[in-house]
Amino acid sequence: MTAETPLLASAPPRRGVAAATLCRGFTLIELMVALGIAALLAGLATPMALKMYATMQYRDAIRGVTGAATSARYQAINSGRAHDLLVAPDSHRYSVQPAESGLDEESASVLPDALSVQVDVARDLVTERGVGVIRFYPDGTSTGGSITVTRENGAGQRIRVDWLLGRVTHEQPGSS
Repeated sequence: MTAETPLLASAPPRRGVAAATLCRGFTLIELMVALGIAALLAGLATPMALKMYATMQYRDAIRGVTGAATSARYQAINSGRAHDLLVAPDSHRYSVQPAESGLDEESASVLPDALSVQVDVARDLVTERGVGVIRFYPDGTSTGGSITVTRENGAGQRIRVDWLLGRVTHEQPGSS
């Protein structure tokens, strides 16, 4: 062994051009692979996020219409005056108003256009074309009826109002 090449000693870091080879970074290929994986994940996440948003809108619509029907019943009982749940399937709007007052488009709640709305109510209460009315009376009863909200894929819920008790429930559209 010579004095110039020790066995266990490491060489001191070099200065100049050779020092650049000691600093490691990411290669272009590594960056391309990482960006490709990120693009793949973003491509998979976007449709899932859109589906989740549509599901949230649907559930919010069901809660909103059910809450409006329940609110109309309680307002009728508490005020001693009949109240109407008005549903306009063509314009995707619903509202709770005192009986005989009609649908106020400005204060009505709006359902998403992606949902299909169908209303089955007593024929003698329909005063405006295309607006279904379920009337709640101060004694807790109602005219009865149902509102079916359906998604684009065919799944949906029927919000049913019992005429005798005015009770508001929801069920699958195919069941009775």
